Amino acid sequence: MWIGSPLRGAFRLLTYLALTLVMVPFYLLAVALRITPVIRWMPVLYHRTVCTILGIKVRVHGTRSTQTPTLYVCNHVSYLDIEVLGALIPGSFVAKAEVATWPWFSTLAKAQRTIFIERRTGKTSSSRDEIMRRLDTGDNLMLFPEGTSSDGTRVLPFRSALFGVAQLRREDKPITVQPVAIAYTRLDGIPLGRYWRPLFAWFGDLDLVPHLWQMVCLGETEAVVAFFPTVDIERLGDRKKLAEHCFRQVSSGVQFANSGRLERLPVPVTAGS
Repeated sequence: MWIGSPLRGAFRLLTYLALTLVMVPFYLLAVALRITPVIRWMPVLYHRTVCTILGIKVRVHGTRSTQTPTLYVCNHVSYLDIEVLGALIPGSFVAKAEVATWPWFSTLAKAQRTIFIERRTGKTSSSRDEIMRRLDTGDNLMLFPEGTSSDGTRVLPFRSALFGVAQLRREDKPITVQPVAIAYTRLDGIPLGRYWRPLFAWFGDLDLVPHLWQMVCLGETEAVVAFFPTVDIERLGDRKKLAEHCFRQVSSGVQFANSGRLERLPVPVTAGS
């Protein structure tokens, strides 16, 4: 069933394209000139503006880690996760290799210095080495350890292989890891149930272009992001235990958000954006 306004969708897409065509060249120039403050914060400004254009209101629970670098570990629901998380976290993403082949989106991903990982056996080690190199230079990274997107109702098991990068020590300290949960909870103020959640969750064999067009035609959206207390591999023992801990935290955050029990999330509330 079709819902939404095509006029709204067309306006949003045109505004988004105009913003991107103006900001990306300036950002690439800053990268070429190595202007660090611009490289760090311009993507955050860009993603925040995109969220405004798309009508996404972000509610934040908990406190984002200020340690540099931090490995943020998050569930993956949709391509919208990039905009929502990018609006809150100065850093780069770790994405599946297929994203590097997508028209338009691959250009934006490469501009933000995304690390593309191969999920095939035997390719994980080279991806892990690149993640370790970037963390060692002080870059914050956002990792989706499910390996794919989900339906937004539940969190898929985390793959522990990439958590091995948390063994890296920088300035004789282990890398800070922060579990992060994201959920799309309301449309025009009305709670989303399981039936309507695929309006925002992009998963399985859903076609990207029709899903994207339907999404931009919708009304105001609420996204909830929960930052859980930071942890490191030394406190938990090994990468598998670290992966299990992050999975439990993120899963609980998604369940609380989807059920409308945000006040019971075991993290302090901070102001939304």
